[in-house]
Amino acid sequence: MTRPFEPKLDQAADNVLGRFVGYHLKRAQHILMGDLNATLRPFELRMLSYSTLSIIVNNPDVRASQISDVLAIERSNLVVILNELEEFGLIRRHQVPADRRAYALAPTSKGEALYGEATAAVEAHESRIFASATEAEIATIVRVMKNIHRCEC
Repeated sequence: MTRPFEPKLDQAADNVLGRFVGYHLKRAQHILMGDLNATLRPFELRMLSYSTLSIIVNNPDVRASQISDVLAIERSNLVVILNELEEFGLIRRHQVPADRRAYALAPTSKGEALYGEATAAVEAHESRIFASATEAEIATIVRVMKNIHRCEC
């Protein structure tokens, strides 16, 4: 038997959990990532593969170890993403002349073109998500997120 004045569960959760910043971050992240995944799906990319491609396009001859450090992901997980990008013809690996054990990564022309199209879609995604926010509010969000990145928790 339901009660006629019983609040919806999400409203009750907001009443209890709404005082925690982390709760709001998680809810916002769910919406952001859902829309971002839908945005990148036509390009057969996910957030991590797009981020990896972005770094490679903007830093030709970057090494995998540098990418894993920047994205804070395990190198073994990055290898899977790099293999996928290479298989799709978006990047290429080549030996570093000064260190024959190391490989550098560079975008292919196909990778650069896809990155350009995907970036335009991601920019449109951000415009949709933050349409009601002012530039100052967005700058504040970014500043606060950067502070969290630097947290040594």
